Amino acid sequence: MAGSVPMPDVKALVFDVFGTVVDWRNSVAREVEAVSRAKGWAIDAYAFADRWRALYQPSMDPVRRGEKPYVRLDDLHRQSLVALLAEFGLDPLPADELDHLNRVWHRLDPWPDCVPGLTRLKRRFILATMSNGNVALMLNMAKRAGLPWDMILGAEPARNYKPVPSVYLTGADWLDLKPSEIMMTAAHNGDLAAARALGFRTAFVLRPTEHGPGQAKDLKAEADWDQVVNGMDELADRLGC
Repeated sequence: MAGSVPMPDVKALVFDVFGTVVDWRNSVAREVEAVSRAKGWAIDAYAFADRWRALYQPSMDPVRRGEKPYVRLDDLHRQSLVALLAEFGLDPLPADELDHLNRVWHRLDPWPDCVPGLTRLKRRFILATMSNGNVALMLNMAKRAGLPWDMILGAEPARNYKPVPSVYLTGADWLDLKPSEIMMTAAHNGDLAAARALGFRTAFVLRPTEHGPGQAKDLKAEADWDQVVNGMDELADRLGC
């Protein structure tokens, strides 16, 4: 294929999911807006989604530092949601409604290029997640969105959270591959840097609207990653799929 860059040593591609494969911001805001209308809340659904996401990294830090045992991301998201309702001055939701809204992270929409691009990549490579999302979250998301993963890897198998090295290395071990035979694919430079330091190949996927119109980070590749592309379809082109 014209313009392709064969990488015969690469046998698997592993993917960051939130932001790289799925559009979390618009998906979460849409469901928050629906709940807001039903409850009569006077809130900005995008501000709520952004604030929820802002609590994502801090919620994982005690696990990364070894201060607390591993807790699934679903549980961390729920704790953050309870705190957010109070922060926004909203009454607590009944348990069933709280659980349903919390599981919006299971129902995120993929970016338009992802299902066709991943389907092409799957013809040649093993495809797996390398996400901080727990296994059930990843499976439910994939089932709904048609994401063609061969395997779910990442935080829950390793009982820790990226960028802790064991998360990436557990994935390599479960695939029975060397890190150099795996390409970490992400829209986040930091994720790729952590993987490259362990010997993984790297692909940067530009997602300049992940955080909305005011996005201020990950607007370009910040290192000489093996691949720099605008979407999964372009990555498939580059890898000759």
